[in-house]
Amino acid sequence: MRIEYHRTLVADRVRVAAFRDALADVIEKGRSVVVDIGTGSGILAMLAARLGAKKVYAYEKAEIGGVAERLIKANRLRNIEVIAARSTEIIDPPRGDIVVSETLGNYALEEFLVETMNDARARHLKPGGTLIPGALDQFVCPVIAPRVFDELTIWDGVGHGLDFSPARVMSLNNAYVRKFEPRELWGEGRAAVAWDTLDFAARNRMGRKGVATWKAARRTEVYGLALWWTAHLTPRVPLSTSPLEPATHWEQLYFPALEPMTVERGEQLSADLRSHSSEEGGTDLAWTLAIASANGKQRGVQSLSLEKGFLP
Repeated sequence: MRIEYHRTLVADRVRVAAFRDALADVIEKGRSVVVDIGTGSGILAMLAARLGAKKVYAYEKAEIGGVAERLIKANRLRNIEVIAARSTEIIDPPRGDIVVSETLGNYALEEFLVETMNDARARHLKPGGTLIPGALDQFVCPVIAPRVFDELTIWDGVGHGLDFSPARVMSLNNAYVRKFEPRELWGEGRAAVAWDTLDFAARNRMGRKGVATWKAARRTEVYGLALWWTAHLTPRVPLSTSPLEPATHWEQLYFPALEPMTVERGEQLSADLRSHSSEEGGTDLAWTLAIASANGKQRGVQSLSLEKGFLP
């Protein structure tokens, strides 16, 4: 049982406060039925009950669900029912006025949020009900500082006449959880582009793709990409893993370049990103970086993917 992981979730005050505020926005005391998918320690289910939900159904397949039951009992909350299963496995589930799911990872979709929310909207939510989160934006920004790239290319300095370049390539064909300072990013992070947007009120594809571009105002060295997300829990309550926002237990993702890329003034850097996440197939990520001159001619194209690397 990963109790330490759940301790970090409960300790994340930014996360907990945002979900509490979102639930407070939509719960009608004594009337709302809430479905909490992936309840973990049960904190969101308990917050919903404290906020006046009439009934809360809390889904948790992992062992932590047993801890949630003990915590619910300790807090004398009798209107929460813990269901020891994945929400997608239940035949004819009870429907709620509100469905909340905090199944978000450092890469937003790595815990199969799209699959969960597609099913929740179709089978767990009453007509006209509310999904939390309601929408999600994924952002990307070029990394212009060598700190993390240098960490990952230590293979170059093994020495002793040994060539570790194949291991170097494998290392760079991976995504890494890292925290970036704004000064390490193009435009100090304000140049981030939304490469993907999901509206959970509609059915979404599990395969995601998008393109982002940046035009260089001066010569710039690029070492890869930083990714983060903003979940719109309700129209009033966002929750973001941006390095420009209050820190959470989540961090940013680093997608390396194979080699540093020098973008000259007036040239355009482009990033093509693709992902597919499902419980059956896991998560696959791929990214391509390219530089284009003013006349559109491309150079320095680098294509990377998890398929080419070994997971760290």
